[in-house]
Amino acid sequence: MKNKFSIWFGVVISASLIAACMVAPVESAATNISKDKAKKPNIIVILTDDQGYADVGFNGSRDIPTPNIDRIANEGVRFERGYVTFPVCGPSRAGLLTGRYQSRFGFDLNPSENPLDPKAGLPASEKTIASILKPAGYKSSIIGKWHMGNHKDFHPMDRGFDEFFGFQNGGHNYFAERFRDIKMEDTQNTGQQYNSLLVRNRNSVETKGYLTDILSDEAVDFVARKKDEPFFLYLAYNAPHVPMHASQKYLDRFDHIKDPQRKTYAAMISAVDDGVGKLLNKLDELNLAEDTIIFFLSDNGGPQAKAKNGSVNLPLRGGKGDVFEGGVRVPFAMRWTGTISAGIVYPHPVSSLDILATAVGVNNINMARNNPLDGVNLIPFLLDKNFTKQPHETLFWRYRSADRNSYSFGRIAALQGDDKYLQIEKNKMLYNVRQDISEQHNLFGNDKKKAAELEAKYLKWHKEMSDLQISIFNEWPIGSTE
Repeated sequence: MKNKFSIWFGVVISASLIAACMVAPVESAATNISKDKAKKPNIIVILTDDQGYADVGFNGSRDIPTPNIDRIANEGVRFERGYVTFPVCGPSRAGLLTGRYQSRFGFDLNPSENPLDPKAGLPASEKTIASILKPAGYKSSIIGKWHMGNHKDFHPMDRGFDEFFGFQNGGHNYFAERFRDIKMEDTQNTGQQYNSLLVRNRNSVETKGYLTDILSDEAVDFVARKKDEPFFLYLAYNAPHVPMHASQKYLDRFDHIKDPQRKTYAAMISAVDDGVGKLLNKLDELNLAEDTIIFFLSDNGGPQAKAKNGSVNLPLRGGKGDVFEGGVRVPFAMRWTGTISAGIVYPHPVSSLDILATAVGVNNINMARNNPLDGVNLIPFLLDKNFTKQPHETLFWRYRSADRNSYSFGRIAALQGDDKYLQIEKNKMLYNVRQDISEQHNLFGNDKKKAAELEAKYLKWHKEMSDLQISIFNEWPIGSTE
């Protein structure tokens, strides 16, 4: 434990967080910024998988250098309190891709990996960021992990994306020489899916090398090919998700780390960092830096129990699967060179929901009333140098039990400003996460009125959400479930 705490020792925690207030959308010239640009801004979302809060330089990592990822934060914004909508991969990604709480459409657990189940994926009622940007003239690509369903109806190119390179399921082997030629619809278990060939658009392709490098090179190629038109790139790495695989090139950088799991994890992060560097350098080479909004974040906190990967979330409590800060508060940064000032440390809570809302805002896209977004356009808030208003009054989380005989929500949370209410099974908690970032001092007994207020807000939100709409269990019989 001593080594883990020393990793975090150098992190500086800002004391400048301000109490929450109800904020209407901010009217600003920022919403019309894109009209003044020579072209609509390109949008890149770089998403890692199960990366710890403390495992980037801009959040204080000492043993894993991430100079390229840090460029995004240093040349733009580091979100001190950047949150995702769920502490596990699939629902978190569903929230990011739709800009809506995934609970609105019943995506409350990872979908089954059954490729023959038409209910195991992102419901057709939901539009993705790619489909929303398409009428505005954007060309979109997903590179990497999809995890929105393996059935043919959920294919990314049928959900708004013009290009797809990667894998549909929730994880993958990292060494291409181990990939096997098996079609998704023929797989009979997740192990076969983890070892399948990668897919380009709709066809399996042979590849060579280390998966993270392959994905990074594809991202650079996409940017080079689409440099003359507005593009959306969703670079969804599966690193550092298990299996813990790293090539020797990256392992050799971390001889100072003696724990073998932590060493492999560090190597996997370093491979991502190299890829981010290639992408940023290509934007510079093509003079696209000022025309491109870049987001970097993880899909959830690093796992500290099941599927433990060597990540560190300190000083946050918990990790993947928890509604404590360690499960839902992630490394989160953004850059828009020439529009957003460099070196901003933003103190208020923001959400992965805000990524799509920002893309919509800078393009002045009118959203359908039947699928309203839950995020907000961050640009006006970032242009307010005094940070006087907060993007969100309250953020919510709920985690459904994975017990097939129980669909109760055993883990819930509501965050309003600095106050965070949680209920874990029957235990009720209240924390001030500015003063107590590690959620160690339960204030529930001292301020039951505040706890009751946040619980009431959660229950009101919960009533607006949907029942479970997707198939969630991974085991499946051979044959169609239609």
